[in-house]
Amino acid sequence: MKWTPALFRLALNLYGPYLGAGVKVTHISQDWREIHVCLRLRWYNQNIKKVHFGGSLYAMVDPHLMLMLMQILGKGYRVWDSSANIDFIKPGQGKVTCILTVSDDDLTQILKATQDGAKYFHTFSVNVLDQDSDIVAKVKKVLYIKKKQSRHPNGPDRKG
Repeated sequence: MKWTPALFRLALNLYGPYLGAGVKVTHISQDWREIHVCLRLRWYNQNIKKVHFGGSLYAMVDPHLMLMLMQILGKGYRVWDSSANIDFIKPGQGKVTCILTVSDDDLTQILKATQDGAKYFHTFSVNVLDQDSDIVAKVKKVLYIKKKQSRHPNGPDRKG
């Protein structure tokens, strides 16, 4: 099945963990290079201090960058989440948002580093913002990316 950005956005918004966390994908660009995500504070996604639960803030970012790169790079690449770090800067109240992007520089670095089949770890930084555009959390995501090796018609299959 070939995913369109609109169909994929619908699928993500119906995905159980996102429904439960209150995470909503509001936009996916046609070229898969930008995703907008929001989270409204509700009784079911707040912590004991009545602010956004940290896991929900992280869910706003995970696994979008991996999914974006899978669409951008295509089936010729392996893309996995490798690690993540989240720094909570201030309590999140009300509606919070984030925009995840894959820039031209990101793609250039990824394609150059993986052109010979080497594995590569690329770091993305995403800020979760409140309604005043103040930073609520800073998320760093590291993705494992590797170009799959082609199969040779006269030899054994080589897997990347």
